[in-house]
Amino acid sequence: MTDHPGDLHDTVLRTRATEARRTVPPAPVAPLVSSPPARLHSLRVAAEVLLLDLPVVVGRRPSAPRVQRGAPPRLVTVGAPGGSVSASHVDVRQEGGVVVVTDLRSTNGTRVQPPGRPGVQLRQGESVVVLAGTVVSLGDGVVLEILPPQRLTLKDGPQP
Repeated sequence: MTDHPGDLHDTVLRTRATEARRTVPPAPVAPLVSSPPARLHSLRVAAEVLLLDLPVVVGRRPSAPRVQRGAPPRLVTVGAPGGSVSASHVDVRQEGGVVVVTDLRSTNGTRVQPPGRPGVQLRQGESVVVLAGTVVSLGDGVVLEILPPQRLTLKDGPQP
């Protein structure tokens, strides 16, 4: 089979066009900037109410995790006379429009009681999405309550 001069010319042009498409870098993609949700839940710890604009770590002597994503957590110390609350016992955070409770490998566990439903015991390191009205028991009478979201105005929003 012999090549006709026109066939070779067409092949070279197609090859060059393919190479040109390969060497052109893709257009840069702008990073997605997530804005804070317009409605933030709150967390009641004893008599204190905390807005979940930051993650919250609750325990006897809470500390921030060595590896963390996002903003550093707010550390909340609770009294535990019986010693059943771990140093860093539970993490509570709002992710998008939901609240996530994570047991931080506590020694005695975390009990989560959704409103109107039976409570569940979290396994060490387990996370669960919770609703407003959920009660989280850490032990020694330490109870956290997830409060409904509140609409924020610009002046009420988190400050830098």
